[in-house]
Amino acid sequence: MQLNSDFSKRAVILPQQYQFVASPLAGVSRMMLDRAGGEVARATSIVRYAAGSGYSSHTHNGGEEILVLDGVFSDEHGDYPAGTYLRNPPGTSHQPFSEQGCTLLVKLWQFAATDTQQLVIDTRQQPWRAGLVPGLSVLPLHEHDGVSTALVRWAPDTQFNRHIHVGGEEILVLEGLFCDESGQYPAGSWLRSPRYSQHTPFTKAEGALIYVKVGHLGAGLLGDQFIQSNQDTAL
Repeated sequence: MQLNSDFSKRAVILPQQYQFVASPLAGVSRMMLDRAGGEVARATSIVRYAAGSGYSSHTHNGGEEILVLDGVFSDEHGDYPAGTYLRNPPGTSHQPFSEQGCTLLVKLWQFAATDTQQLVIDTRQQPWRAGLVPGLSVLPLHEHDGVSTALVRWAPDTQFNRHIHVGGEEILVLEGLFCDESGQYPAGSWLRSPRYSQHTPFTKAEGALIYVKVGHLGAGLLGDQFIQSNQDTAL
């Protein structure tokens, strides 16, 4: 499957465009944001667990990154309420489930081979840092070899400078309304901008909270094998 798998192009999905599809396991559905590959794929998805649903035990050969958006996500290692950020590096395994139901942002096969740190961060309990401009605050989540992930809170009517993302940028709007010169993006919007793209983001009266990852496009991650394999097939 190829979905938004050309990383040289900008991709935007708004919440009104969501179309969830069933996964192989009952009660678990996915809104696919980008994907290269079949059931094993380099993929970014919004995943919903119905109450009482779960997956069988499995190993993440390419690693798994999760942000719990609502509800409580669980596995045999613990319970993870909304706001929890998890990284399960390549080779780790678990048996995930949700007793009450939950919604997750899930990224698969997007680890560097040298990125072996396992993380569980309750973002509700972490200190925030002042951002580069007034009205901006940042909660760093993870950094490895030039790839950085963070939560960024924008106060109402905050203006950022025009800037270039050399390694690309990916955003999921969690709260409020995020804006730039190309449009307005309410909560649930997903944006991926290619390498060397530039924009001038800002907020209006609503402010915004966003998940943001930079530096990962063209970074030689494990999942790039899916991209390259499909490119070779096309040739």
